[in-house]
Amino acid sequence: MTTKTGGSNGGYRVVGTSPIKQDGLGKVTGKARFGADVHLPGMLHGKILRSPHVHARIKSIDTGKAEAHSDVKAVVTSADLFPTPLAGRQIVQGQTVSENVLARDKVYYKGHAVAAIAATSPHVAEELLSLIEVEYEPLPFVSDIEEAMRADAPVLHEHWDLIEGPREDLEVRGNVAAHEHHRFGDVEKGMAEADLVMEREYRTKLVHQGYIEPHAATAWWVQDGHLSIWCTSQGHFAVRDNVARLLGIPVSDISVVPMEVGGGFGGKLAFYLEPVASALSRKSGHPVKMTMSQTEVFEASGPTPGSYVKMKMGVTKEGRITAAQAFIALEAGAFPGAPLDNACASTLVPYNIENIQVDGYDVVNNKPKTQAYRAPGVPVVSFAGECLVDEIAEKLGLDPIEFRLRNAAGEGSRRVDGVKHGRIGAKDVMEAVEAHPHYVAPVDGRNRGRGVGMGFCRNNSGTSCAIANVNPNGTVNLVEGSVDLSGTRVVVAQQLAEVLGLPAEAVSAQVGDTDTIGYTSATGGSGVAFKTGWAVYEAGQDIIRQMVQRAALMWETPEGQVRYVGGTVQHMSDTELRLTFREIAETMEETGGTIVGKANLNPPGASGSYTANIADVEVDPETGKVDILRYTAFQDAGTAIHPAYVEGQMQGGSSQGIGWALNEEYFIGEEGWMTNSSFLDYRIPTIADLPMIDPVIVEVPNPGHPFGVRGVGEASIPAPLATLANAVYRATGVRIYELPLSSASILKAIKDSSGGHQR
Repeated sequence: MTTKTGGSNGGYRVVGTSPIKQDGLGKVTGKARFGADVHLPGMLHGKILRSPHVHARIKSIDTGKAEAHSDVKAVVTSADLFPTPLAGRQIVQGQTVSENVLARDKVYYKGHAVAAIAATSPHVAEELLSLIEVEYEPLPFVSDIEEAMRADAPVLHEHWDLIEGPREDLEVRGNVAAHEHHRFGDVEKGMAEADLVMEREYRTKLVHQGYIEPHAATAWWVQDGHLSIWCTSQGHFAVRDNVARLLGIPVSDISVVPMEVGGGFGGKLAFYLEPVASALSRKSGHPVKMTMSQTEVFEASGPTPGSYVKMKMGVTKEGRITAAQAFIALEAGAFPGAPLDNACASTLVPYNIENIQVDGYDVVNNKPKTQAYRAPGVPVVSFAGECLVDEIAEKLGLDPIEFRLRNAAGEGSRRVDGVKHGRIGAKDVMEAVEAHPHYVAPVDGRNRGRGVGMGFCRNNSGTSCAIANVNPNGTVNLVEGSVDLSGTRVVVAQQLAEVLGLPAEAVSAQVGDTDTIGYTSATGGSGVAFKTGWAVYEAGQDIIRQMVQRAALMWETPEGQVRYVGGTVQHMSDTELRLTFREIAETMEETGGTIVGKANLNPPGASGSYTANIADVEVDPETGKVDILRYTAFQDAGTAIHPAYVEGQMQGGSSQGIGWALNEEYFIGEEGWMTNSSFLDYRIPTIADLPMIDPVIVEVPNPGHPFGVRGVGEASIPAPLATLANAVYRATGVRIYELPLSSASILKAIKDSSGGHQR
C-alpha cells in the first residue's frame, strides 16, 4: 500500500491521480508491436558472425564462399561502414563507436561482431555464417579492472597516449581512458580535524539490465536512397543520427520508427543492429530484420560497469563529517564510455561535506562495452558511501539515520562537482525513514538484522518536442517524441490535460517517428516527465492563447477581456459570455481552422531525487542464504504526477537493486568470457525471491518545473545495495565489501571471520 508524505496535490485535478494506462489494452492482448514484430514484403533475415576470442587481431576476413552461396543475399563487414575511428578517449554514453558495431582491426571480447549475412530465413543465415572465414591472431587479455590499470597489463588500444604516473597504490597507465577529478575545501585539514578516520575498499561485478525483449531492428533501404528503420530503442533520434554517421548519409534520408520497448533501463540507449541491417538492406535491395538471441544480448550488448572504489572519511566524535575522499574505477569494457561523470558527481551526495575530493577513472578491458543502467554509475558509489557511513555511525555509537540527518545536504550546499543544491529532499526522506513504523519496530529472532541506505539520481533534462491537435469533439491528440518505457505517454498527457482543464481521458498521446515530430533527446536520465512534461505544458499554453483569440473574435471584444479558466473561456466583464473547450473546438472551422498547440524546448531546472530503503533480513548460518522479511522504499518524487506509476518505478528499481545486491553478476571464466549467459544461469530475482516492497512517496516539489516534477525512474536502484549489505552485517556480525552478497560469499565470510556470530 502506497503512503504519501508531504505535498498537498497543489490543487490539481488530473496531476496526482492514476488514470488507466492508455496503451495497456494492446500490451495485454498482444496487439502492441515490438521490435521483432515487423514483417515486410520480401524481407530477409540477418545474422552476425561473432568473435570466439576475447582479444585478437583480425589478420583477414574472406567472405567469398558466403557471397557465392545462392541462399546468401548480402554480406557486410566493417569495410561497409563509413570509417569513424575512435577519436579521443571519452565516448558519449550510447554513442557506440563503429568498431563495436563491426570489428575493424581487432576484436576485444567474445561475441564482438565481425561480419553479417542476410538470407531468406534466420536459420539459414545462422547456418551459413560458417562460410565466412576469419583468421585471428590471439592476444593477451585482461578481464579484471584492477589488473587492467597496472603497468604490465595487456594494452587494448596501443595507439593511445599513456597516462603516466602512480595513483594511490594502483599504477594508472594505458588502459585508462579518462580521469575525472573534483575537489573543494581542504581535504587534508578536514582529515586532521577528525576524531575518527576510516578507509575501506569496495568492489562490484558486471551486471546486466535484464530486459526481457532482445535487441531487434528492421531496415529497408529503397531505390530512391531513403532508409527506413523500425527498432526497439530508447532514442530513435539517436539511432537516426548515429546510423547516418556510420553509413555516411544525411539524416534527412533516414526515418526511424520507434516500436514498443520490452524493457531498456538504459541498455537500449546504445545500438548494435540498426547500421548492420541497413548495410545489408542496401546491398541486397530487400528489407532486412535482425534480432539478437538472449546469449548475444548477454555477451555482446552492454552490461553496467563493474567497479573498484576506495573511500575514506573523517568525522568528529559528535558525528560531523569533516572530510571525504574517493578513488573510483569503472569498467568501460572494450571501448571508453563508463558513466564516470555521473558516478563522481553522485559520490556522497546526500551529505553536506565541506572538504572532499573524488578521482574517477574510466578503464577499458576485454569485456563488452558497458552501457547505462538505471542511474548509471550511482549504485556502486552509493554502495560504498552508504556502507562506510553505516560503519562509522556504529563506531561512534550513533543511530544510522541520526548520523545521516546531522550531515544531510540541503538547499545551498554543494555536490562534489560544485553544483549548488536548490530545494532538495535529502533531509525530508531521512526524516520520513526515521518516523516510519518499520524503522522503530523491533527486529526479533536469531540471525536477523535491519539495514538502511540512501540513494540518489541527479536527473536530466534535454531537447523535447510536442504537438497537440485539438479535435472537433473537444479531445486532443498529442504527438510527442519521447519513447515510452514506463507509462510516460499517460504522464505527459496528464500534464497537458491539467493545463487545459480537461479530464485525463480527453488527451490521447502517441510517440511520433523521426519524420513526424521534432528532434527529441533519448528517454534516459529520468527526464521524460520533466522535459516532455514541460513541452506539453507550453503546447497547452499555445492552445489556450488560440482559444482566447477565437473567443475574442466571436464576442467581438479585445483579447485582454477574455480569460481561460479550468477548461472554460470567460468574458471578464460580461459573466454571461462563457464557452467550454468543446464548444470552441466545435466552431474551429468557422473561426480560423484547426487549433494546434506546439512547443520545442530544452528546459533547465531538472533536480535530483533522493531515496532510502529499510530492509529486514534473515541469514541462514548454515547456507548463507538471505531471506528478505520486510522492505520499505522511500522516494522524493517532487510531485507524483501518476502515483501508481511512481509506486511501480520504486518497486521495480528496488527489485533490480535487490538482484544486484544478492544474486546478479557476470561469471567470467579463466578463458575471459561470460559463462552464465542465459536467464537460467544469470539469476535475476523472481517473485519467489522478492518481498512485498512497501513504497512511501515523499513530495518535495521541484521549483524548477511548472508542476514540481522530479524524475523518479532511476533513483530507486542505488539504495538496495548498501541497505542489504548493512542488514546482512547486522544479521551475521560480518561486514562484506564486495557484491553480490551470494550465499557462497556470505558463508565464506562467516567462516573466515573470528567476529562472526549468530543473533
